Amino acid sequence: MAFHRFKALETVLSRVPLDVHMPNNKVSEFFGENVFGIDAMREYLSEEGFNSVMAAMEQGTQIDRKMADQVAASMKSWANIKGATHYTHWFQPLTGTTAEKHDAFFEPTEGGRAIERFGGGQLVQQEPDASSFPNGGIRNTFEARGYTAWDPTSPAFVIGKTLCIPTIFVSYTGEALDFKTPLLKALAAVDKAAVDVCQYFDKNVTKVNATLGWEQEYFLVDDALFNARPDLAMTGRALFGHIPAKGQQLDDHYFGSIPDRATSFMRDFEIESLKLGIPIKTRHNEVAPNQFECAPVFEECNLAVDHNQLLMDVMEKVARRHNFRVLLHEKPYAGVNGSGKHNNWSLSTNTGKNLLSPGKTPKTNLQFLTFFINTVKAVHDNADLLRACIATANNDHRLGANEAPPAIVSVFLGTQLSNVLDELETKVKSGKMSPDEKTALKLGIGKIPDILLDNTDRNRTSPFAFTGNKFEFRAVGSSQNCAGPMTVLNAIMADQLVKFKKDVDALISKGIEKDEAIFQVLRECIVESKKIRFEGNGYGEEWVKEAEKRGLSNIKTTPLALGAFVSKQTMSLFERNHIMSEREQHARYDIYLETYTKKIQIESRVMADLSFNHIIPTAIKYQSLLIENVRGLKDIMSAADFKKSAQIQMEMIVEISEHINTIKTKVDEMTEARKKANSINDVKKQAIEYCEKVKSYFDVIRYHVDKLEILVDDESWPLPKYRELLFTK
Repeated sequence: MAFHRFKALETVLSRVPLDVHMPNNKVSEFFGENVFGIDAMREYLSEEGFNSVMAAMEQGTQIDRKMADQVAASMKSWANIKGATHYTHWFQPLTGTTAEKHDAFFEPTEGGRAIERFGGGQLVQQEPDASSFPNGGIRNTFEARGYTAWDPTSPAFVIGKTLCIPTIFVSYTGEALDFKTPLLKALAAVDKAAVDVCQYFDKNVTKVNATLGWEQEYFLVDDALFNARPDLAMTGRALFGHIPAKGQQLDDHYFGSIPDRATSFMRDFEIESLKLGIPIKTRHNEVAPNQFECAPVFEECNLAVDHNQLLMDVMEKVARRHNFRVLLHEKPYAGVNGSGKHNNWSLSTNTGKNLLSPGKTPKTNLQFLTFFINTVKAVHDNADLLRACIATANNDHRLGANEAPPAIVSVFLGTQLSNVLDELETKVKSGKMSPDEKTALKLGIGKIPDILLDNTDRNRTSPFAFTGNKFEFRAVGSSQNCAGPMTVLNAIMADQLVKFKKDVDALISKGIEKDEAIFQVLRECIVESKKIRFEGNGYGEEWVKEAEKRGLSNIKTTPLALGAFVSKQTMSLFERNHIMSEREQHARYDIYLETYTKKIQIESRVMADLSFNHIIPTAIKYQSLLIENVRGLKDIMSAADFKKSAQIQMEMIVEISEHINTIKTKVDEMTEARKKANSINDVKKQAIEYCEKVKSYFDVIRYHVDKLEILVDDESWPLPKYRELLFTK
């Protein structure tokens, strides 16, 4: 008997659903109570200190040491009341997770006593060891010093007994070693570029914030079953497993009634999230069994990224209290939908205007078209970079798998808006427009709100789709840090807006009226970016052929996709917008390649371990039972009856042998391929070798293991099966 598997199932069946009740008050009464936000700062800081922090948050001004000391003292007082005994600089290294080193507030004094102390120096900066985090060669092991520096734009918060201070993480020589540093620079770049363009339309605009609303998909699996699957524990996905008879084909899970146990978990982690100021608002069943989604109200981009990283951590901690494990892997189960993290992105002004939302007048709609068309142009010019920023070993399993956007980057606008752009392309000509042409054009764009009313749709097959007042970057993976894709998206938008303004100003300097100059440049953008627009089914093979005709890239694997990070175009883009240096970009490229290699390496090792220590021994034992059964039949039957009666068992014995032999042969070959790949020193060549030579064995090994799962007695099979993982409540 497969003891571990059935012990796991026995444990699951004995679960008593946990229930956590909502506090006896409204969400509005406890929302953000564990955050040192505006209300807490106003209460604990002097007016001067409060204004200093607000200026840093809104205008990017520096906080001097005197003010930092005051903020630190106030933050400590607030945190102590919340029960905090320690503090940490909470940062986001290039591991994809968060990191923290806790220090106690107390400091020893003379006479064997101690006091609680937390000064401005401790708030503003710390020096964690930088050598053990991915650095891409920026730091050597003997050059371990790195710095974390306070990010005042993201408020501090308390989890448990620890005050967490969001920070950036840089090397001793100032290079970024994290996701937050380049994101903040990209947000600053798009702010300046967007404000400059907004001046054509509204002189009152002095600040533009990128906004982000993410949608987090995930799977739940019972803790006991998770622990009985070494592949889930080690890699985040089931490397083996035959598709169950019933999966998601009936679409009965999608938006269905949420199981009680899952609801209890959701309620619990939502309360924790709301206390941390994460405006989580939506929950529902996703397409695959035991797959779910949650989503917040959109926020300023940097804060939204921090909240998503924090939410993933909260989800995993709370899940354990409910005897669940959260699977954030992009493709934990073959044969059913994987998980994404749709990034809904827009730009908003200090005057309360969403720049990707049409207005009530031709002027505001011309502003909308300006930012809308420039977004499409930015995506067109940097499609390979957008593909690179969502390229991971996990996401390779998901993209293009008839459930997620393909690896081909395209933009979906909807028929109505596509028609508007086509009309602009036709009407706007080189040279001056007549007064009648200008009037007709302005009247036409004045109708955009009416055109969009009930005429926008969501194209689930598009990696980058306009959804009414925002663009939805659907290709982002569920386990990814949103900061990576958001850094790229805001950087390319900033770069495009700078180019746009330069071109418009050049026409104005030649005596062309401002609105006409804007129309002229927009027309050029429409013409030059037309091939990236696609309104059809991105899952279809027809689109692959059409994309090839259009000259669009279809880069299916991560090692090849990552090359866009170090192209001359990307290097120039990031450097001229002061987001990352060439050295930092090369470092990230190396880190992403190394991460890919290590993930495939780990999966290969786990696959070999399961094959040799679980699958093959189990198959041999079951085969031995069949052989004993055949021998028994031979002893009690005539030769003629035996030949007739034992035929099926004999065929099964042979079939099992064939699967065992193939698994053993292919695992040995895979191991040799891995050894060869490990001997390669060049990170790019090694990643490609792992992708093309090692990973190529995964499917064939899995095929034969999954066939054995069907043949071998269910009671003997050592691993919980898909029907148990996906349908156990």
